[in-house]
Amino acid sequence: MHRVLAIRWSHGTVAELLTGRNNSLGLLRMCLALAVVVSHARILGYGGKEYLHHFSGGQTELGKLSVYGFFVLSGLLVTRSGARLPVGRFLWHRALRILPGLWVCLTVTAFVIAPFLYWRLHSTLDGFNGPRGPFEYLQANWSVTTMQPDIARIMADGRSAGRIHAGAFNGALWSLRYEVTCYLGVAVLAVTGVLARARRVVLLITLVLGWLVIRHASTDPFWAGQYSSHYLRDLHPPLVGQLSPTFLIYLGFAFGLGAVIEVARHRIPVSDPLGLASLIVLVGSLHYGYLFTVGIPAFAYLLVWLAVRLPAPCRRIGARNDYSYGIYIYGFPVQQALALLGGTRWGIAAYLALTLAFTLLLAAASWHFVERPAMRLKDLRLRRGGRDSDPVEPPADPKAVMPQPVGAVPANLP
Repeated sequence: MHRVLAIRWSHGTVAELLTGRNNSLGLLRMCLALAVVVSHARILGYGGKEYLHHFSGGQTELGKLSVYGFFVLSGLLVTRSGARLPVGRFLWHRALRILPGLWVCLTVTAFVIAPFLYWRLHSTLDGFNGPRGPFEYLQANWSVTTMQPDIARIMADGRSAGRIHAGAFNGALWSLRYEVTCYLGVAVLAVTGVLARARRVVLLITLVLGWLVIRHASTDPFWAGQYSSHYLRDLHPPLVGQLSPTFLIYLGFAFGLGAVIEVARHRIPVSDPLGLASLIVLVGSLHYGYLFTVGIPAFAYLLVWLAVRLPAPCRRIGARNDYSYGIYIYGFPVQQALALLGGTRWGIAAYLALTLAFTLLLAAASWHFVERPAMRLKDLRLRRGGRDSDPVEPPADPKAVMPQPVGAVPANLP
């Protein structure tokens, strides 16, 4: 009797069921990226509130919630990668996944999209290469930190003309610096032996971050997360640039939840009742409050449950061709360009359809011609004195290697 009840309650553990490519993580990442683009359509195209703003009582929007989802999945997958690889190889993999696609996106924005928009605004290219032009844009933003949001005042002039509602070419890139910071945190945990011998430290760190989140949110059921609080002064670490401790706490908490699921994967059941309960808690907290204290943890479990329990056809989407990162980094500039060119005059449905069509084309090109070729270099071995400087120990079971995660998301985005 006990055995029958156990089978009904759980299909197995995360360790048993979330392995290899036989899951829906690719589909979930793509849905999260598309949700960001959909959410941005209202604010970038029409200056309105994003979807879920009113339903959540101002706590969050669809785009921001999707960024949290990105960080949860990154926490799970990146922690797995950090525990499996030597730290140098781990950082090399992370750099290959984020930087080549970002650099090409910045280049396309600066030298293809921007000059065309400048010409449409001014009927000339005179002044385009002036101060804060395309070369300065690349120099300021190459290291995942957006230090120059505009190019040759194109967005500023577009706002003055009433055509657009945001002043940045690519506001979605703001979350990448927090994603990279989390990667560096995983590297520290790996090199200090925490991921191999003291995994409870991961739980402790996540609990501390959760307590800092609860400390604010407990005073107001409809607390708007990192946008309503402020911890300490901004940090300025090398490479990633300016960081808000508050954003780092909230997004780090989501990343930590994913990391906890990974390090405790042998003890976490994949349960349909728990999956349904997590969905109810998420929706309830969105509408009735306390999203960041109970809703985000529920969201973390819901994503893992969906990755395992969605129907088999869902597992084919994104398993080999991961367009999610390209969707995330190209969606914002495509929407800005279409809005400035008057693409909103046909209504939000047409504007969104055009946005998705162009974004998917660019995302596919980014994956096939930039991201996937770059990832082929992940096992490159640098030789010193005839020996490999950073040998890669192959996993015991090649099928157990997870597909590479997307940097976010997030989100890191709206």
